Amino acid sequence: MSIDNHMKLSFAARSENEAFARVAVAAFVSQLDPTMEQINDIKTVVSEAVTNSIIHGYDNDPAGIVHLEVEIAGDTISIMIRDEGRGIEDLDIARQPLFTSRPELERSGMGFTIMENFMDEFEATSAPRQGTSLKMKKRIESKKALFN
Repeated sequence: MSIDNHMKLSFAARSENEAFARVAVAAFVSQLDPTMEQINDIKTVVSEAVTNSIIHGYDNDPAGIVHLEVEIAGDTISIMIRDEGRGIEDLDIARQPLFTSRPELERSGMGFTIMENFMDEFEATSAPRQGTSLKMKKRIESKKALFN
């Protein structure tokens, strides 16, 4: 399926930019007329992914850059969030519910679980000292999406 629309953003790994990313994606996806539940799921997923890049990938170092891409193809959105931070040693362990590498920050360890459950497709790749890349897709069932 061909891409109907796309956007790319890169921003400093600062916690205040998490809200910016969430709102930017929600505004971009709104052209498909998603339900409130769909938009809330998308905002939550973006929030989790960006926060993970900032806290875990870059250790809150604002010199790091978070890359965000969103594509619309028909009734499906694709969201890619990537960092060039510390990476994840073992993705299988990191994807286990309640696992956190930063318990001192009172992290819940549910980020990957939330992203997997709120999206139709979820793929994570990572390598130590090379960063982490997340690719997610969600079909938007709306009247507007049906006519694109």
